[in-house]
Parts: sequence; structure tokens; C-alpha cells
Amino acid sequence: MNVSISGHHISVTEAMDNAVREKLVKVERHFDQIQSIQVKLSLDNSGSSEGGKKTHKAEAIMRVAGQEMFVQACEDDMYKAINDMADKLDRQVRKYKTRQDRKKTQGPGRDERYEELTADDAAPAM
Repeated sequence: MNVSISGHHISVTEAMDNAVREKLVKVERHFDQIQSIQVKLSLDNSGSSEGGKKTHKAEAIMRVAGQEMFVQACEDDMYKAINDMADKLDRQVRKYKTRQDRKKTQGPGRDERYEELTADDAAPAM
């Protein structure tokens, strides 16, 4: 799995890098067909809306076969934002995997019935 971690208005420390990688191990454990994950950690100085508080944001774009998943989390603390981002990504992965499993179990039966119906309809009546 290819993981890239970058910072926007913040320098990514080794501790932040390790925290992100540790949290993404859980995601990879649930789904091993991940092509890449791009994580962006940012610091937003929205002084007027929250009385001068800084908002820490963690965003991730994960690529799997044929799809991209995007999550973001905003918190007062960067490590809380990283935890929330990883949890949201894990939920999306489990949901995606459940949908894929459902397609595998239901797909062939439905296709065979469809082919039988179209074969009977295509035969000319005499």
C-alpha cells in the first residue's frame, strides 16, 4: 500500500506521520486491495468564526480498484482529527467490502435467470 502524507500550513512531524500510519494499518487489515492513500493534514486559522481558535483537519483520499473514497475530519487537536479520519475511512472500507461481497453472492444467480428469460423470448413461436 502506497501512503503519502503531506501538510498544509503545518509541518508534518515524525509523531504525526507515525500516528497516521498506525491508524491506517487497521484500515488495511480490513481490506488488502488498497492501491494508494493520500493523507493531507492542515491547520485552518478561521479566527473570526470561532474566536481565534485553530482547527486541525485530516483528509484522506483512498484509491481501490475502480473507486476513490474521500474522508475528512476537523477537531481541536490534530491527533483527534487523525483518529476520526481513520475511523471514517475504516467504516467506508467495510461498507464497500460488504457491497462487493453482496454483488458476488447475488450476481451470478440473477444473470442466469436473465439469460434464460431472454433465450425463451428470442425463440420464434410457430
